[in-house]
Amino acid sequence: MARGNQPHTEPGYIHSKDTQLKRLRRIEGQIRGLHRMVEDDTYCIDILTQVSAATKALEAVALGLLDDHLKHCLADAANKPDADLTAKLDEASAAIGRLVRS
Repeated sequence: MARGNQPHTEPGYIHSKDTQLKRLRRIEGQIRGLHRMVEDDTYCIDILTQVSAATKALEAVALGLLDDHLKHCLADAANKPDADLTAKLDEASAAIGRLVRS
């Protein structure tokens, strides 16, 4: 999906899409499990342990997407003379900043 005024291009994760979708389905199951744990009045620490596992799983997805973006999208921009590499670098830096702050 194209963002803003950026032209539609193949996403960087296109070659790992199935892997990312598998991870996201697993995370979706973890979140449903957390919901059940709260409904069932599970001990707080047990819920927090599962929240931590889901958080780590989401971080793994984010890092995989970032790696794919750097290897595909930034490399692509670096090899195109008309591409705005500085804008792509700024975009990647901002994304890294959001991941670090979260």
